[in-house]
Amino acid sequence: MTSSSTPAPDPSRPPGRARPLRRLTARGRGEAHRVATPLELFFDLCFVVAIAQAGMQLVHAVAEGHAGEGILNYAMVFFAIWWAWMNFTWFASAYDNDDILYRVVTLIQIAGVLVLAAGVSQAFEDHDYLAVVLGYVIMRLALTSQWLRVAGSSDGPERTMALRYAAGVLLCQIGWLGLVFLPEGARPWVFLVMAVLEMCVPPYAEKDHPTSWHPHHIAERYGLFTIIVLGETIAAATVAVKTGIEENDALADVLPIAAGGLLIIFAAWWIYFVVPIHGHLRSNKQAFLWGYGHYVVFASAAAIGAGLEVAVEHTVGKAHISTLAASAAVTLPTALYLLTVWALHSRYFKVGIAQQLVLPTAALLVICCTFLGEWAVFAAGVVSALAVATGETLTARMSFGERGTAARTPVA
Repeated sequence: MTSSSTPAPDPSRPPGRARPLRRLTARGRGEAHRVATPLELFFDLCFVVAIAQAGMQLVHAVAEGHAGEGILNYAMVFFAIWWAWMNFTWFASAYDNDDILYRVVTLIQIAGVLVLAAGVSQAFEDHDYLAVVLGYVIMRLALTSQWLRVAGSSDGPERTMALRYAAGVLLCQIGWLGLVFLPEGARPWVFLVMAVLEMCVPPYAEKDHPTSWHPHHIAERYGLFTIIVLGETIAAATVAVKTGIEENDALADVLPIAAGGLLIIFAAWWIYFVVPIHGHLRSNKQAFLWGYGHYVVFASAAAIGAGLEVAVEHTVGKAHISTLAASAAVTLPTALYLLTVWALHSRYFKVGIAQQLVLPTAALLVICCTFLGEWAVFAAGVVSALAVATGETLTARMSFGERGTAARTPVA
């Protein structure tokens, strides 16, 4: 159970009667015992609603043989979800004062993602992005108001930083309207340009004055969201397997997919949390690369669940695609997840070439599993589990060797 990490109340007021409106000032990066708040956990859960909708539509697109179009729509919608979540997460790490206005504005952001979620099916099926853009704009305007509060509560470089954020976010919203008004063929280019511009706002805003985000808090927030996404993946895959068994009496056919999928998800959790990444987040440059890279981590983790659904639908005869395509729907996002987690933080804690090669080799083997037909998913699960076992064995041997060396070293 996590506890609230709000700033200490004003000592001039009686205990338990903190002011309902407080200055939105920076928190300390060195705060002890900084953990996620109940509001942040609620925020994450509501965002997963939108992720579930995006995953569901990806399943339909791939199962109907429109993988290219489905992946493009998924990438665009997922970016809107992830970017809004990430911006709030880093803002809250630096400026969460938990007063009434802060809570209300955060709830407005949650309302925005629910509007976005309601429009996901229209974006995939009718290429109508009005609701998606509207929900995104609601979330971003709410965040802009928070940055303006920061500007009003600060001065000097910090005030300039906050105003840069507010101006950058507002200007980007104008560009996103191109998804609504420009021809359909131009929308992928609009998305690409606007995604790059959005990601340029934080480095520009913080070039003279970085925000005081908390490394341990950020690592925890990303870890919690990873758990929630993996949990949604398990839920989606479980429903697919249940439907396959009940409607088609295909227990023997879907059992290898269920077992392989479970091994993949268990391995995905283990690999992500095996190292304490907060110690690596020491500068804005490191943090930006790590934080931005999680777009691929989250998107691929959610896509694994969609792929498992596709594999089940193919097994029971509902998906109009080849066995190779159904297998790739699971193995490719799994391999991408393994590679990205290794690149973002696992490699910083590996010692020696053997440890460094475990995850890249596992990713390559998972891709090779694509060609194993009906056993592809199960084989990918076994490879993922063996990657965990190999990594743990190599680490244990190194620790044992270090203890042995220490024991043989004479004491002066």
